[in-house]
Amino acid sequence: MVARKGSGRRTTPLVITNTLTRQREAVRLMESGKVKLVTCGPSVYRKPHVGNYRTFLYEDVLHRYLEYLGYGVERLINFTDVEDKAIAELRRTGKEWKEMTEPTERQFFEDADLLEIKVPKFVPRSSTSVDQAVFLIQKLIDKGYAYWYRGDVFYDPLKFSDFGKLYHLDMSRWPKKKRRFYKDTYPGRRWNLGDFILWHGCKEMEAHPLCWETELGTGRPSWNVQDPAMVTKHMGYQADIACGGIDNLYRHHDYNIAVIEAVSGKEFCHYWLHGEHVLVDGKKMSKSKGNTVYPQTLLDQGCGPAHIRFFLIYQHYRKKLNLTDRTLDRARGRLDRSKMMMNEIGVAPTKFAPDLDVRSNLGREFLDIFEEGMNDDLNIARAFDGLYERLAEIASDKRKGSLTSNQRQGISAALGRIDHVLRVLVT
Repeated sequence: MVARKGSGRRTTPLVITNTLTRQREAVRLMESGKVKLVTCGPSVYRKPHVGNYRTFLYEDVLHRYLEYLGYGVERLINFTDVEDKAIAELRRTGKEWKEMTEPTERQFFEDADLLEIKVPKFVPRSSTSVDQAVFLIQKLIDKGYAYWYRGDVFYDPLKFSDFGKLYHLDMSRWPKKKRRFYKDTYPGRRWNLGDFILWHGCKEMEAHPLCWETELGTGRPSWNVQDPAMVTKHMGYQADIACGGIDNLYRHHDYNIAVIEAVSGKEFCHYWLHGEHVLVDGKKMSKSKGNTVYPQTLLDQGCGPAHIRFFLIYQHYRKKLNLTDRTLDRARGRLDRSKMMMNEIGVAPTKFAPDLDVRSNLGREFLDIFEEGMNDDLNIARAFDGLYERLAEIASDKRKGSLTSNQRQGISAALGRIDHVLRVLVT
């Protein structure tokens, strides 16, 4: 993958740190000019917090940067609206299913709009992909990867030769004795050394809105097969890049691989990215600690939407981000100072257009600085800091009267292209 197709320039390729190989790799696409991008969406039994949005934002930056490079992006982001936790929340609150999920979905779309997160026009849900989940489960049963047990269906990882390849799981630790894990998810970063559930059979006494009448009988798909169902139904059995939070590296993404590849016989995805957590004053964010932070929390503290977006994307996605008053103020200050320098030298990002002429060597220099950072595993800090330092130099030169109108126009055009990706320079 080469930067800025059609620009007449050749820069370094887009290199990412691939979780699958544990190496830095230049991205090579299955089909020239097109990218199939799979990104994990929210569970909609409760509203997302800033830790969730940090994941959605680095995925958004990747999406936008691929477009910046000239590629057509087919992106899938999904809503998980059927799972054990959703059912537990229904029972705890006494709410109807849609009464619980629809406000959360609306909140996500409002927050996505606030934070400039591109969301595909169509967002599949677990509940709209039950038919595909049933199809996949039946295929897995037919091929011997899955089996019935007391009205439920389980997947036997020992049947799949590449199981755990994303996490690099040591399968020698796998117990000889048959063990089954019947919950959708389990807390913490640990592996369940046994068979994982694909289908929850619904008994009469358990009847609730999240049970469907299907060819498998009355029941619901587990979380472990929901993402594979949504992906294969709407994008097919192969993707170029898959992304998510670091928690998904434990169990979930390897379960997805095992389901999809056992059905198709092909590699599902070669490039995998995983983003780290947001901490609050050095501690993990959790409802029990009472330190959960939402976008509205930061708005109430005087942050603008661009400040929030910048704070969440500036630190490299593979490093933990510690939210404190100091780190938030530092990020806000850096973004605000960059805008002050742009005003001082008389430049403003122009509306993005792929064929916009940067008009000057200075404009092309800004693009080179930006691309060198972004091609380094989406190193936004390196890209932004390089632009910041160059703005400071130009501001100093401008005081000496050395900046021409043509140069200002070129910088403005370059910043317009850059802000198509960053979405923090124009407020």
